Amino acid sequence: MLKKPIAMAVLAALSCAVQAADDADLAAIRSQIEELKKSYEQRIASLEEKLARTQAGSAVNRSDKPAVADQLLPGKASGFNPEVSLILQGRYKSMKDVAERGITGFVPAGGHAHEDGGIKGISKRGFSVDHTELMLSANVDPYWRGQAILAIADGEVEVEEAWVQSLAIGHGVGLKAGRYLSGIGYLNEQHPHAWDFADAPLMYSALFGEHGSYAQDGVQLKWLAPTSMMLEFGAEVGRGANFPSTDRNGNGIGASAIFAHIGDDVGVANSWRAGLSYQRTRARGREAEVHDANDVHGEALFSGESKTWLADFVWKWAPDGNPKYRNFKFQGEYFNRRESGDIGCESDEAGAACSGVRDLYRSRQSGWYAQAVYQFTPNWRAGVRYDRLNSGSTKIGANALAEIGNENAMFKDFRPSRASLMVDYGWSEFSRVRLQYARDRSMAGITDNQVTVQYIMSLGAHGAHKF
Repeated sequence: MLKKPIAMAVLAALSCAVQAADDADLAAIRSQIEELKKSYEQRIASLEEKLARTQAGSAVNRSDKPAVADQLLPGKASGFNPEVSLILQGRYKSMKDVAERGITGFVPAGGHAHEDGGIKGISKRGFSVDHTELMLSANVDPYWRGQAILAIADGEVEVEEAWVQSLAIGHGVGLKAGRYLSGIGYLNEQHPHAWDFADAPLMYSALFGEHGSYAQDGVQLKWLAPTSMMLEFGAEVGRGANFPSTDRNGNGIGASAIFAHIGDDVGVANSWRAGLSYQRTRARGREAEVHDANDVHGEALFSGESKTWLADFVWKWAPDGNPKYRNFKFQGEYFNRRESGDIGCESDEAGAACSGVRDLYRSRQSGWYAQAVYQFTPNWRAGVRYDRLNSGSTKIGANALAEIGNENAMFKDFRPSRASLMVDYGWSEFSRVRLQYARDRSMAGITDNQVTVQYIMSLGAHGAHKF
């Protein structure tokens, strides 16, 4: 009978001991939780204080422009870290040896048709290295971005582009100043390495010469409307130093342009863009080499205005909007150019008929091209292009015509054309090799079957190409 009370007492004592141990553990756990809460609250308070100081410092820097400039002092090695890219291009070209290669019915954009056996840039046969392009670009500060593209060829360095562009105007407004490719047309803003063919369309060669584009030293303003459909307007004014204008040492504006672009998506797989542009330039003593009425070399000098309208259209297709594996692009452009002013010819050679007398000059010319390129695997593409120009009507006053003569190719009534086929292989977006065949009838009485093999290699950082 004594054993039972003793057992009950032992169990009660053990229960009290266990309960006391549990209470101690719970107290310890609660203490640890309180310590953790205090620790995290202190850390959160510290981080919030640090965030407030950082935001206050950013606000001061935004309102204090010298503070931004101080970050870009030349003494700081990390203050200039630009994006750098190098474009390597070369080719082999087989074509006829034509002494005065050009486009019949159109004034040579280079001025001289006899230099190095033809117009510079389009007369090289065999192996040659195209322009090597070095591009540097970076943000200047939160308000401006800069870019420079240097073209290197045959011991010469040419500044193709060198501009600054605004970043902080807002409301869809963009401002660019310096040397830039004009926003007219579709292809004009693209550099040769971004072309789908090895050469520029005849239209661009006739309008702007060997580079196949019009570069402007001036100011450009663009506005992108806040609409669901892409709607862009632009205007630019500048020096107007390049063909069809001429460089002149004077105040004022030598060239101006306005343009508008509209575009949209059609479902997931299709997108398009259309544009209309107008360019006006001035020329003073623009040279073109001629044979005068006595068959003596001379210079025809034009002074006046050149006005050009351009219309462009581009359609792109890619399955589900993904162009990596397959895609198709169609593009076409049309131009109409009118020039008016006066013309005369001068010559230093004996027996020349040219006396420098000035007389009326009027011309109206047009042309177009259309091309289609299909990428049928991730690496292979094929394309076709057709070019057609119309030399139109040219009127020269009787006095000037009597001296210049009417046998010069640039004054003939002719419709140049060219058909091109190309296939290229790209290992990646940075390396491409192209084979192109062209049946060229841009010169009266000559059919030139041209074969071109071209490589394009891009090194370093390179931004996405335009639509």
